[in-house]
Amino acid sequence: MLLTRNLDMFDPVDAAVGRQETREGQLEAVAGFIRECVLCPLCRNRRHAVPGEGDACARLMIVGEGPGENEDAQGRPFVGRAGELLDKILESTEFPRPSVFITNIVKCRAADAVDGRMQNRAPMAPEVAACRPYLVRQVEIIQPRVILCLGSPAGKSVIDPGFSITDQRGEWFDGPFGSRIIATFHPAFILRRGGAGSGARDLKKLVWEDMKAIKRYLD
Repeated sequence: MLLTRNLDMFDPVDAAVGRQETREGQLEAVAGFIRECVLCPLCRNRRHAVPGEGDACARLMIVGEGPGENEDAQGRPFVGRAGELLDKILESTEFPRPSVFITNIVKCRAADAVDGRMQNRAPMAPEVAACRPYLVRQVEIIQPRVILCLGSPAGKSVIDPGFSITDQRGEWFDGPFGSRIIATFHPAFILRRGGAGSGARDLKKLVWEDMKAIKRYLD
């Protein structure tokens, strides 16, 4: 299972987590290490690391790919156009944003300079691997009932390296601590598909169906 690990009692992150009496404090301890992390090259260009935010006791945990330009500027996940769409999706299925926990498989923006401007790119495997212990600890602390992966990179990192968003979207998988894992399309992918006649409406319908399935499971 990709979201489990062998605990090391001498690990400094675990030691900091262990000194906290509440889940909120434990998540903030992890976030503190994330903000200071230099384990991969993504730290070189970041303005802010983006640990994640939300309910420390959330039944639903949402995992995306990584921060973009807006998230890097604010230090919060999903605050750009994709975040606005995610908020609408959550509201339409009666999941207020404060009631869930939202994070990403990498906590710093993956971007390269192109013609003098930083352009987003997909995180590379070593970058995902460097961030994985932070995501694992967040799952261990929150112990959500459902983990929702947004997009193929999150599915490959959380479910299985061979995961296919086209073929396996909407399927349920077993997760750690008795949780269930499901994946759907990333809001940014829907936005890239554009307006009417582009297929975006069909994608939104599929995401709606996945969110309703999560709602039924949690109810």
